[in-house]
Amino acid sequence: MSELNNLKFEKALSELLDVCAQSSVVSDLDKIEKAARVAYDILGNTCWEDNNPIIFHSIDVARVIAHEIGFGTDSIIAAVLHNVFESSNDKDELIAKLPQMFGDVVFQLLEGLFKINSIDTVTISVHSENFRRLMLTLAGDIRVVLIKIADRLVDMRNLDILPPELQNKYATETSYLYAPLAHRMGIYGIKSELEDLSLKYLRPGDYLNIVQKLEETSEERRKFVSAFVKPIESKLKVRNFKFDMKARTKSIYSIWNKMKKSKVSFEEVFDLFAIRVILDTIPENEKSECWQVYSVVTEEYQPNPERMRDWISIPKSNGYESLHTTVMGPHGKWVEVQIRTLRMDEIAEKGMAAHWKYKGGKGNVELDNWLAHIREVLESPESDPNALLQEFKTNIYDDEVFVFTPMGDLKKLSAGSTILDFAYEIHSDLGDKCVGGKVNNRKVSIKYKLKNGDQVIIETSNNQKPKIDWLDFVVTSKAKSRIKASLNEDKKREALNGKEIVKRKFKNWKIDYTDEVIRKLLSELKFKSAQDMYYAVSVGSLEALQLKNILREKAEAPKAKEVLGELLPKKEIENLAFDSTDEFLVIDKNLKNINYKLAQCCNPIFGDSIFGFITIRDGIKIHRENCPNAKQMKERYPYRFIKAKWQDNKQNNSFQATIHMSGADRQGLVGDISYIIAKDLGVQMRSINIDAKNGNFEGVMRIFVNNVEHLDFLIHKLKNLKGIDHVSRGDY
Repeated sequence: MSELNNLKFEKALSELLDVCAQSSVVSDLDKIEKAARVAYDILGNTCWEDNNPIIFHSIDVARVIAHEIGFGTDSIIAAVLHNVFESSNDKDELIAKLPQMFGDVVFQLLEGLFKINSIDTVTISVHSENFRRLMLTLAGDIRVVLIKIADRLVDMRNLDILPPELQNKYATETSYLYAPLAHRMGIYGIKSELEDLSLKYLRPGDYLNIVQKLEETSEERRKFVSAFVKPIESKLKVRNFKFDMKARTKSIYSIWNKMKKSKVSFEEVFDLFAIRVILDTIPENEKSECWQVYSVVTEEYQPNPERMRDWISIPKSNGYESLHTTVMGPHGKWVEVQIRTLRMDEIAEKGMAAHWKYKGGKGNVELDNWLAHIREVLESPESDPNALLQEFKTNIYDDEVFVFTPMGDLKKLSAGSTILDFAYEIHSDLGDKCVGGKVNNRKVSIKYKLKNGDQVIIETSNNQKPKIDWLDFVVTSKAKSRIKASLNEDKKREALNGKEIVKRKFKNWKIDYTDEVIRKLLSELKFKSAQDMYYAVSVGSLEALQLKNILREKAEAPKAKEVLGELLPKKEIENLAFDSTDEFLVIDKNLKNINYKLAQCCNPIFGDSIFGFITIRDGIKIHRENCPNAKQMKERYPYRFIKAKWQDNKQNNSFQATIHMSGADRQGLVGDISYIIAKDLGVQMRSINIDAKNGNFEGVMRIFVNNVEHLDFLIHKLKNLKGIDHVSRGDY
């Protein structure tokens, strides 16, 4: 060990002990010093990639835990020792003695931190499975979360020594993971610093611009604050309140975020700072004195009722307590005033650590429940870590809505929560069967968005089950994860049914059911998994016969009777006629009492080359081979095509046909056309439409003919009429 490092270590240790001496752990200074010396013994001069000794980073983290978060001895010792596993020296024997030296709690914290440090967290956004592992570790002991946040804060404070690509990765990860975690833990000071430091490296131009603007306007703000607080201070002193007042400027990130979201300039951000009134009072008087101060403030300045926030009566789920109001100050400027007690202020600054201090280590029940839910979601095999990561990033800052059960129990949900979210919050089965409910005795749908103070009754039905569109309007992670799990269960059941169908068909077709065959089908059909393919077969979006056609490769095309037997019920094909080889479906000219129809898109008539197409609802439809829709249909549904031909008999039956005509308009033209059809050929006309313009005409005529030869003869006769230049058969 170098002499210089020894001197630096002694100085760093002395600073840590000074910080600890000013806190509640003053009686445990010897333990903390021992832990630091053991850590130095294990780590020695082992350095990070930037050549900075690891031991100094560890002591910095411990100092954050002691001073800025305010946790106790075990957490400080764990912070000091949290990098001992990074040692390249042969110190395994000494590491093994840590539980004996510092207790099982410290060692459990170290194990949790070791698990986190073994995860490549900087690439979490790419490898989302790492996020699952990280959150599972964090969802164990809250102290592990806080030590890891402190660890990241020290990293961010020293980020300028890293190369630009690593600066960007650390800043990105901090902004979407560690800053939201700090917010959820209630340590707002550290949350704001993490956000500011992330912005400094991700958007350096924006960051420096806001810093400069704040420096330029600092004197103006100081004068305004002085004028604003003076009358309030006077009134509070007259009433003998013990208090402190200070102005807190909005964080750089918060200002940038406000400018971005509201699309305003720096000068247009009206709430650049807040005035904080901190009362020194006993717990019994906290609420009453906060409301008395609120009365004083609003007597002096006009409040904005829409900006009133009461987190004293009902604290936030991370434990935050404060009374907020926005009032019109001097020169017509809006000012936010935050009223709280010393205890509330410490909880706001130090979050969970302060809860442990004031509640004897019991912490915050709401926060424990949140971490337990995170673990429940992550341990579900159906959970999507990427989706959870996105939700974690976007929803953790949301405000809350407070509603009541029929029995009067208070429930906290994310802002924007619906009746369905509430049902899932009570119980998963209640959510699965929810069909709506009553809010304040008024019937509402499952999409109803809850408001503060609503009393909610859930209505259910045993026939109800989760639907995929529910995911479009629920907002809580509990509801989303349960809906996805239920949908996956339904899909699994359908997939198992589809798999049995495929196996049964393969057996009938004498096709081996092997992994190689399934892989070929998945590749051809572009399914991601076999489960997706089986599901499609079960619900009918994929017919089993299509699988057979793919596996046939260059084998002969299936026969008409075989295709129909696969796709239609047996009763529907009993009376159909086939040729001697079953290759063609035979279409009788007598169209009465048959279970196929002539397609209206091309109007086939006797003598046309035709094919059959099997539809889901209308049975078999007969199309002309040159039908304008034939190409698209064959490309999309080749397995629904069957060969077809007309039955040759002597019966005269009628088929609808369309004829298009054009030429020079003249008097008596329509009469001549009608005469040829009615008198010469005995053809039945359904309609005729002639449109004449500028001496020319275009016409469409719909008629019934016996067959193709009959139609051709009629067209020939019409072409010989005076003035008609063009006659052709139309598709419809």
